[in-house]
Amino acid sequence: MVLQSINPGIKVAAVLLCVCLLALVFDPLTPLLFLSWTIGITFIFGRVPAKKWLLFFSPFLIVALGYIWTAILFAKVPEGGAETILLRLGWLEVTQEALIRGASLAARMLSFAALSLMFVFTTDSTRLMLSLMQQFKLSPKLAYSIMAGYRFLPLFKEELQILQNAHRVRGINRSGGFRGKLKQIRRYVIPLLASAIRKAERTAVAMESKGFTGSRDRTFYQKVKVQARDWIFLGSMLAALLLSFYISWRLGLLQWYAGQL
Repeated sequence: MVLQSINPGIKVAAVLLCVCLLALVFDPLTPLLFLSWTIGITFIFGRVPAKKWLLFFSPFLIVALGYIWTAILFAKVPEGGAETILLRLGWLEVTQEALIRGASLAARMLSFAALSLMFVFTTDSTRLMLSLMQQFKLSPKLAYSIMAGYRFLPLFKEELQILQNAHRVRGINRSGGFRGKLKQIRRYVIPLLASAIRKAERTAVAMESKGFTGSRDRTFYQKVKVQARDWIFLGSMLAALLLSFYISWRLGLLQWYAGQL
């Protein structure tokens, strides 16, 4: 799988550059074209399961529809000019300018979401931290702290389930109402916090016993290198985005962001 083998640090740089460049445009066509490209390479070169991708992408579709609805509902008529009315339903007027404004916001947000999902589904967290340390000189103290905290999350979920089952066995039922919810959260937070402190102490002792000092001048068991395919990926992402700009410009639809909200 091609995307999984790309250097995670270069992948981060590609995603951030594309997000920053997409934020400069405010027309619906440019981000839609790039969205099609992102979805295509995610499925073709990332082999991401369609059901899993749709499960995580569907909430962004709902938010995108909310952007369009909000732009139509709270449309602001420009000074000294009238908007083109496409549809009138009672008190609701759907104007062309408001629809384009909402579609632009929705398309940009969906493009950002597709880029994020491509990165999340095709990137290993350990290789990402190693790449940030080796290529971008991230502090090992910060990187290994993030890695350790990330590894703790599944353990906390398991411990929470154990606590809930133990409370059920002892006859402690879930309380209703706002106060009951607060008491229930407090019953879970204190044991989880104590467990987190114990795990953090054990991890710190283990890292210190293995000679971890946090020095930047250290050797790595796994080397994450930058190869030609990584630069090809970065170049192809930027080329696809520039091509989207060019197509919108040739069609006369390219519009730069100038505070159109």
